[in-house]
Amino acid sequence: QLQLEESGGGLVQPGGSLRLSCAASGRIFSNNVMGWYRQVPGKQRDLVAEITRAGGTNYADSVKGRFSISKDNAGNTVYLQMNSLKPEDTAVYFCNVKMGSSSLLHNYWGQGTQVTVSS
Repeated sequence: QLQLEESGGGLVQPGGSLRLSCAASGRIFSNNVMGWYRQVPGKQRDLVAEITRAGGTNYADSVKGRFSISKDNAGNTVYLQMNSLKPEDTAVYFCNVKMGSSSLLHNYWGQGTQVTVSS
């Protein structure tokens, strides 16, 4: 079973930067997508960015040009570099891994890390 450990959240002023990290322990199958989601109380959890095993990326329109997702060479750690942060970026950010095995879809979540953007 995969476990995800998140770090890097905190309080920053508008225009500042943060880098979130998510380290996975356990095997990540070849067929996988790793990503970051965020959620505000009372709203659904929305995709922020994702990266495939091959390195392809996808971003929410609201963060394009400001956020960048990446992973290490082993593929077991995913990062989210957040620049030019805005108050509307305030949310709990969750690491996510989706993996396909022979006949099952596996979906794993981190515990979430709070990002607050405020002056």
